[in-house]
Amino acid sequence: MSKWPGKYVIGLTGNIATGKSVVRKMLEHLGAYTIDADALAHRTYAKGAPAYQMVVDTFGQWVLGPDGQVDRAKLGRLAFSDLEALKQLEAIVHPLVEQAVDIMVRRASQKVIVIEAIKLLEGGLRQHLDSVWVVYAPEEIQVERLIRKRDMGQEEALARVRSQSPQEDKISAARVVVRNTGSYEELWKQVTAAWKAVSPSAETVPLTLKQGPKGEFAVQRGKPRNSEEIAALITRLSGGRQNLSAEDVMAAVGEKAYLLLQLDNRLVGVAGWQVENLVARVPDLY
Repeated sequence: MSKWPGKYVIGLTGNIATGKSVVRKMLEHLGAYTIDADALAHRTYAKGAPAYQMVVDTFGQWVLGPDGQVDRAKLGRLAFSDLEALKQLEAIVHPLVEQAVDIMVRRASQKVIVIEAIKLLEGGLRQHLDSVWVVYAPEEIQVERLIRKRDMGQEEALARVRSQSPQEDKISAARVVVRNTGSYEELWKQVTAAWKAVSPSAETVPLTLKQGPKGEFAVQRGKPRNSEEIAALITRLSGGRQNLSAEDVMAAVGEKAYLLLQLDNRLVGVAGWQVENLVARVPDLY
């Protein structure tokens, strides 16, 4: 049972390169407050952060890069190849992550919270969740994504995928299973259908601003169905510097949300914004 009264807390998990972050972003678009626990874990051992010295003392100076920061690639290779090292790292990081998650959930104004974590079922957070959602992808898609997005070789990518517990173990613990086979449209349909079961009145009502005889402006969240007109507007207003397709916009859903400005139902402005663990920025404004 959740330890956060008044909040419905979803634990979102899945193995590497299944598309968890894309699903989390989609849920954020739909109105959930989302937390990337894996990103928080990385921040715990940034230079000056609470876990930094513990990681250095445990694994040695060799895990540091030239800038004095912990080299995540080095640490990752060690942790994924040595079970004891992984347990040591988790013993350092997990308590700090759970403390940070607790603070963020309590401060969130939204009633539905989504916590993304690859080790969700193995950690202490599991007992406080109202629901577990698992994102699944076939092994060949996981490997292709690691090669394309993380510059891994075929053998390294396959080894990383197969070093994790079987996806079926996570699926057996899930209330909702999202099957990500590569189509953003199909993924969006699955996520919105599952979201409606959690929040039946989830459709966002546009914010309307009256402007007299000049027309009526409306501001609302962009949805995947708006991807073609978002791409066309950004391409036009950037003077071609950003030549986007609808597929490019759909792919960006994993990283950002779009806020649309409409004048008499005609799209006239777009803001692309990102929120990661209470840090917000607007990389696109047209």
